[in-house]
Amino acid sequence: MSSSNGGGPLVEIEHLKVWFPIKSGLLLDRHIGDIRAVDDISLTINRGETVGLVGESGCGKSTVGRTILRLYKPTDGRIVFDGRDISKLNEQEMRPLRRRMQMVFQDPFASLNPRHSVGRIVGEPLRTHGLANRAESAGRVRELLQTVGLPPDAAGRYPHEFSGGQRQRIGLARALALNPDFIVADEPVSALDVSIQAQIINLFEQLQDEFQLTYLFIAHDLAVVRHISDRIAVMYLGWIVEVSPAAELYENPLHPYTISLLSAVPIPDPVVERQRESILLAGDLPSPANPPAACRFHPRCPFVQPPRCREEIPPLRRLATGHEVACHWAEDIQAGRLRPHERETVVVEQPVALAPEEEPRPV
Repeated sequence: MSSSNGGGPLVEIEHLKVWFPIKSGLLLDRHIGDIRAVDDISLTINRGETVGLVGESGCGKSTVGRTILRLYKPTDGRIVFDGRDISKLNEQEMRPLRRRMQMVFQDPFASLNPRHSVGRIVGEPLRTHGLANRAESAGRVRELLQTVGLPPDAAGRYPHEFSGGQRQRIGLARALALNPDFIVADEPVSALDVSIQAQIINLFEQLQDEFQLTYLFIAHDLAVVRHISDRIAVMYLGWIVEVSPAAELYENPLHPYTISLLSAVPIPDPVVERQRESILLAGDLPSPANPPAACRFHPRCPFVQPPRCREEIPPLRRLATGHEVACHWAEDIQAGRLRPHERETVVVEQPVALAPEEEPRPV
């Protein structure tokens, strides 16, 4: 966790939408719908801060990270980086800013070119931006490899010669090559063994202190982001449903989805584990092509209170606790006046997914 996060906003996203069109027909190419991967979210990331972004697979987390870096074009909304609106910049205008923002990908092997040596992979950003000649690049690569805990002679080897954790260190070295201010870490430890996960997370924290980095740390596991995050944003089906300081979120979750996620995190104490209540969510994640009306979580929510949950969209609002919560009943949950399963049985037909004929493209 960063030791200082009082430098003001570095990244601000306001009412961000990223919709992918669904097309039909080989010749007509008709627009028949949209996959609402990200649907009107707002979030601020302060300098030197780590914000954890968590949620189920398919909720839109990775799309948020890639859109902030402008790898995807936003459908609507604003992305402000260091005071500048970058949401409508073209590739040429974005090029200088790309030196200040980098990404560490989920699969460390798939993100590295197997035909290139580690030295070429790590040094490529320097050559692309014209910041070093061949000799200077080689020296900088050796320095970066040592920074992430790899020997300098690793520069002459190839990705297949390294373990998963070592490959992720190579990815980190590449991300650091241009001295960025901001790094999006897209599930960087999900493909690694648990013991290696701890090493990589510790490395992220060490590098943050050394280089004054700001992170958006994406994960589907709340336990993974617990120690590295200053604040945590919980995402569900294209919405952010809760934002809170990390410690407060784990001690006092207020959104029903967050409560359900935390109830599934195992506790390494058999006595406590046997006594605590786990909340099982009904059904599967609905289709982002046809999300439920009003509160998107209401078909699976153990606290649902019809008809309000089915008819009114809950705004993301700030409570006295410091939480931002998108739930009509957050105060009742906090006070213990509303308990899970104390509700009528609600049967909601799941929306039918519209299957695109090809991979969705950003609009």
